[in-house]
Amino acid sequence: MVEKGVTFINVIELPADEVDAFVEQWRERAKLMRDAPGFRDSRLHRAQLPDTRFQLVNVAHWDSAEAWEAATAEPGFRAAMRGVPGAVSPNPALYDVVVEFQRP
Repeated sequence: MVEKGVTFINVIELPADEVDAFVEQWRERAKLMRDAPGFRDSRLHRAQLPDTRFQLVNVAHWDSAEAWEAATAEPGFRAAMRGVPGAVSPNPALYDVVVEFQRP
């Protein structure tokens, strides 16, 4: 049986006209994460409307909080994060599933 792991969610506030450039940078950072031990998957969601407060939402799954912490502590990832523009306001956190519903 596979353990549930943890869910990383980052809601990102930035101007709508900066989303495309940010997404390209995100793709490069995501490449660093995909080979990290404990990484399972990640999806970046884009708001449909330009006046939505959080233009991007990243949802990723990791084996553990420790795996996520180790991956984000890597020097290559830290260097890539220095390239994020100042207008970007990330709101990252780790979550556990407490209720789950699925179609029967």
